[in-house]
Amino acid sequence: MDSQNRNTDGYDVVVVGSGGAGLTAALALAERLKVLVLAKGSLTGGSTAWAQGGIAAVLDAGDTFENHIRDTMIAGAGLNRLETVEFVIERAPLAIERLVELGVPFNTEGPSLHLTREGGHSHRRIVHVNDATGWAVQSALLKAAEANPNITLLPGRSCIDLITGRHEARYSGSGRVWGVYALDEATGHVEAHVARATVLATGGAGRVYQFSTAPRGATGDGIAMAWRAGARVSNMEMMQFHPTCLYNLEVKNFLITEAVRGEGGRLKHPVTGHRFMPEYDDRLELAPRDIVARAIDDQIKRYGLDYVHLDISHKPPEFVKEHFPTIHEKLLGLGIDMTTEPIPVVPAQHYTCGGVLIDLNGKTDLPGLYAAGECTESGLHGANRLASNSLLECFVFGEAAAADILDHWDAFDEPPPVNPWDESRVTDSDEEVVIKQNWTEIRRFMWNYVGIVRTTKRLERAQHRIKMLNDEIEEYYRHFRVSTDLIELRNLLQSADLIVTSALQRHESRGLHYTLDYPALLPEAHDTVLVP
Repeated sequence: MDSQNRNTDGYDVVVVGSGGAGLTAALALAERLKVLVLAKGSLTGGSTAWAQGGIAAVLDAGDTFENHIRDTMIAGAGLNRLETVEFVIERAPLAIERLVELGVPFNTEGPSLHLTREGGHSHRRIVHVNDATGWAVQSALLKAAEANPNITLLPGRSCIDLITGRHEARYSGSGRVWGVYALDEATGHVEAHVARATVLATGGAGRVYQFSTAPRGATGDGIAMAWRAGARVSNMEMMQFHPTCLYNLEVKNFLITEAVRGEGGRLKHPVTGHRFMPEYDDRLELAPRDIVARAIDDQIKRYGLDYVHLDISHKPPEFVKEHFPTIHEKLLGLGIDMTTEPIPVVPAQHYTCGGVLIDLNGKTDLPGLYAAGECTESGLHGANRLASNSLLECFVFGEAAAADILDHWDAFDEPPPVNPWDESRVTDSDEEVVIKQNWTEIRRFMWNYVGIVRTTKRLERAQHRIKMLNDEIEEYYRHFRVSTDLIELRNLLQSADLIVTSALQRHESRGLHYTLDYPALLPEAHDTVLVP
């Protein structure tokens, strides 16, 4: 298991992540540059492929950019940055146009794209491919990337850390990022992938929580790597919990898309059949996700329930099957017929609204480092992401980062020689059980102490556990060869620390951050920005 200093000669840019943001950036960059795309696990293992709902865009004559902007700001509880919201929403129609050109088979209604509606939206503006939009988008982007001679796709690479000035063979003091160290999961070799520019598109940190709809690899890798390299992160306390994850002891993390509520699904008490959303919000089931998730959480805790019911069985069976074929088929296999009976659902962590701080060009604090998608805090989502704005953010900021790199390419220096990964003082692990135990502990205390409803005491308990685990995990990291599980555990704990630190700094309840100790909303909205 020798280390390798694999300088990626011939590659101009390294993109970390093969989802919507990463492949969008890679395809735009590949018009002029040689691009290397690294993926942890498979090329389709990220969150994009899992997205059921769709992509929000103003395409109907009865809708306006102003409506979409207002809906986004309301959902975000005023924490959004207006210039970012305008920037993204005004570019949404062009993003959809490009996806159509790539062959994404969006649902149509006559000559136009079919538009559905989701919670928090005042109009129908969600373009979709039935209830499996993400998979269709991922497939189209991947097909285009595989066909592009300027793009090399390398799956099975777990990135460990960004290569910075401290890794240069002769320290230049430039402060730049020169790529990443990554573990080849098949061989156990650690490689240095060096480039003039680096784009992080690594997704969120959902797996910090015990219950999450996020894929297995959503362990906050990009956020943790950028933080360790010296980049600021922002609003990490804003963790979105999706209101409706299937409650099933055999099948974990299966999401019931918001569109089920958008098309008339009702939330009910599982014993009495009482429809409870009128008690919480005038918008009923179409209230923003944070409100719906807290309502379900309140019902579960108040009445000692395991779950609540989501019922769309009052709609014609043909309507349900046509709009939700994937969900209908999945549930049938579990003995649930959603055309005739309700679906048992619980809230689960769903989206990381905070992350690495970026500007409108996708630039981070660190020269040579860009970021796009769920690993970032661009200012779009504020204190709560509006449904179907997430894939949109991936496409807009993937394009924006690529455009800025291309526009300023002459200012990107050639990378210097960098040090190979040093394994001279480590051995193979003899206690893999430690990793599994710590992983389980982190996810459990984050769910119990840093979940939908918080208190200062709970947050302090979580912080205490993090400090104890940090010493243990760092010692383990220093003494043993890295594995994907160890890399992810280290990043999980770093992400948990950032979430808890951010939550303790926000002395109000705003959007997704709801604390019993500070239930009121402060007069002005301020980002929680952490500086390394």
